[in-house]
This record gives sequence, structure tokens and C-alpha cells, in this order.
Amino acid sequence: MSKKKRDSFLDQNEEEAVINAIRTAEKRTSGEIRVHIEKTAGDKDIFDRAMEDFQMLKMHNTKQENGVLFYVAIEDRNFVIYGDRGINDVVEDDFWESTKEVILKEFKKGDFKQGLINGILKAGDKLKNHFPWQEDDENELSDQISKG
Repeated sequence: MSKKKRDSFLDQNEEEAVINAIRTAEKRTSGEIRVHIEKTAGDKDIFDRAMEDFQMLKMHNTKQENGVLFYVAIEDRNFVIYGDRGINDVVEDDFWESTKEVILKEFKKGDFKQGLINGILKAGDKLKNHFPWQEDDENELSDQISKG
């Protein structure tokens, strides 16, 4: 994918707003949130591709297994929210689906920034409830948006 096409999904200001949402959410939890944007999942199942990126980004290495990846495949017009074992063990069965709906509502309007922000903040609230921030917590992963 050309840099221009991929980057047109979110402009620089929109990316900063998404990063700020990640930082806001992570100030209240030991959980880690990342966003990864790619042109396409290719010929792989999108969930499998998100899981590969989850591993590549070393999100499985968090102490409490409480990382959450928002994976977006632009040309596929699809996305996945992938939560690690620690968070998946404590959220309601429909939590990720309800979070996906919050994002999709904005994506359908073409507001990708707000969709991601809404999803990140919702995930952050759930992480805060189950993995509250502690004084000795440190940011284990980058807050920057990664791109493939």
C-alpha cells in the first residue's frame, strides 16, 4: 500500500487525537492499548492477521495479559478488536462485540478517528474496572499507531 493511501485513513491531527485517547485510557489502568493499521489482511482471515500483529507488537508480553489491539485493514473495510487472555477472562461475553458496534457506528459515517477514540475509551473503562492503575505501573508498550 502506498504511504499516501494508508495515511489518508487518519491524518496527522487525527492520529494524535487517537494517541491521546490511548494515553487517557492508560492513565487509569495497567492495561495496554495499541492501534495497528494496514492496507489489507491479505489472503488471511482478519482475526488471524490481527493475532499475528498482536504477537509482532509483543502485546502478549504484558505482566497481566491485559493488552488490547485495535487492528484495522483499510481496503478490506474491516477491523478486529483483539484482547489478551487476562482481559478476555473477565469481560462479559458480548463486550468486544458491543465495543465493535460503538466503533462501527462512527466508521459508517466515515469518522474513523472518532470510532477508534470511542472504542479505545470504552475498552479503557473496562480495563480500569478490572486492572486499575497502580502506583508502580509503567507503560509497557508504545502508544503510537503502528502501520503495516
